[in-house]
Amino acid sequence: MRKIIHIDMDAFFASVEQRDHPEYRDRPLIVGGDPDQRGVVAACSYEARNYGIHSAMPASRARRFCPEAIFVRPRMEVYRKVSEQIRAIFRHYTDQVEPLSLDEAYLDVTESELFKGSATLIARDIKRAIFQETQLTASAGVSYNKFLAKMASDMDKPDGLYLITPAQGEKFVEDLAIGKFYGIGKATEAKMKSLGIHTGRELRKWSEEDLVRHFGKVGHHYYLIARGIDKRPVNPVRIRKSLGKEQTYATDLDNPAEMQRELETLAANVATSLHEKELAGHTFTIKIKYDNFELITRSQTIESPLDLDTMNALIPELLAKTEAGRRKVRLLGVSVSKLVNRKGEFEKLQKKLFEQEGI
Repeated sequence: MRKIIHIDMDAFFASVEQRDHPEYRDRPLIVGGDPDQRGVVAACSYEARNYGIHSAMPASRARRFCPEAIFVRPRMEVYRKVSEQIRAIFRHYTDQVEPLSLDEAYLDVTESELFKGSATLIARDIKRAIFQETQLTASAGVSYNKFLAKMASDMDKPDGLYLITPAQGEKFVEDLAIGKFYGIGKATEAKMKSLGIHTGRELRKWSEEDLVRHFGKVGHHYYLIARGIDKRPVNPVRIRKSLGKEQTYATDLDNPAEMQRELETLAANVATSLHEKELAGHTFTIKIKYDNFELITRSQTIESPLDLDTMNALIPELLAKTEAGRRKVRLLGVSVSKLVNRKGEFEKLQKKLFEQEGI
């Protein structure tokens, strides 16, 4: 049986700010954009969460919920440095570490002999080491697979430690509201409820075939987690799936030509990042958020690796498939996905061209 730990830093960005600025401690703190400039909440302290504030909420709404809240701009370089400290701590315990983001990771300690092989004691010591090194608290979930370890880390926040044993796994999932399942978003939750699925117990009644018919390939995953099963390994080398840039505008855009120019600027930034990371991609996507917060995407996949000229050629085509111009726009974004190593991709393309020319 595997031993998996999920570590999740508590209100990470906000906690770093409260650590570095004592005057912010015990006060509702919001890290994000300017509430007067249509900013968005990136993170918030637990004191702010008590007012119903959460990440991705418009900053202006957050201020209405809590007029006395303190707003600060994100300091991403600081957060990255702290994240590096935390990941270095993880590697003292195991080399099987799969980072999910700056503030969370899975650890597989199945083979560890520390604390006589007790994953719970290892998790407790990791929490201690993180606090000693950074003065920040983390919550830990311990279980026999990734899904349950992730769920466990949310059970006793902040500064929590929660264990779900193999004997408890199925019962835990049975009693869980479907909206609490990690990986089930609002849209899927609504669809499941429309089908009469409100809890893990009701999800378990469905056959794998029916779940796949209603939800596609992810139906296989839903079938397994409804039974407390998750065979995914902890993967120390996470392959980036996409790379993108986006921009929220202080004033809504209503001119398609201006939108195209903005998308071209974002595409140039993405192309630069791809080059720096020695990556190439095959799917180009534009993202648009209208003034009523409705979010849509339009994509195109091509056989050859994308370059900036190709991205710029695709932008007007994809933009024409939206209501941009007829409707005002508050956010634009572009991304490239289906990423591969640039060197390998271009070697493959060169070989193909040689074969076509008979070289």
